[in-house]
Order: sequence, then structure tokens, then C-alpha cells
Amino acid sequence: MNISLTDDLKAFVDARIQARGYRSTSEYMRDLVRRDEERASEERFKELIQAGLDSGPDPRSWEDLREAWMGRIEAARSAKTN
Repeated sequence: MNISLTDDLKAFVDARIQARGYRSTSEYMRDLVRRDEERASEERFKELIQAGLDSGPDPRSWEDLREAWMGRIEAARSAKTN
């Protein structure tokens, strides 16, 4: 992959590489991409949490939820033995 930068941006990247101890421009760019990927994952996680909060409380009780999960576990165990 090739990336074209203006002279000003190239100077900025070169300065960041020296200041932060990167071994190469490629290492610096990989770090930027990884950080952006992490940020995107965090944003998605926050969106999912907000969607859960916006959906309101589950009308079922803890006992109802536990019973439903135990039923699923038992059904999975039965399916494995058949």
C-alpha cells in the first residue's frame, strides 16, 4: 500500500516517529490503524450498551430468566445425547 502525504504531513509523521521511538513509517502507520480499529470497537460497544439501556428493563424476573437459560442448557444436553 502506498500513501501520499503533503510535505507538511510527512514532516509531522517524521517528527512523531522520532519523538515516539517508532522504527519506521510503516510501524507508525500500523499503530495508527490499530488505534483507530480499537476506537471503532469501543464506539460499537458503547452503541450496543446504549441500545440496551434504551430498550428498557426486561419485564421478566431473575427467576424467569434463570429458568429459561436452564431450559436451554438442558435442551442442548439432550440434543448431544440423541
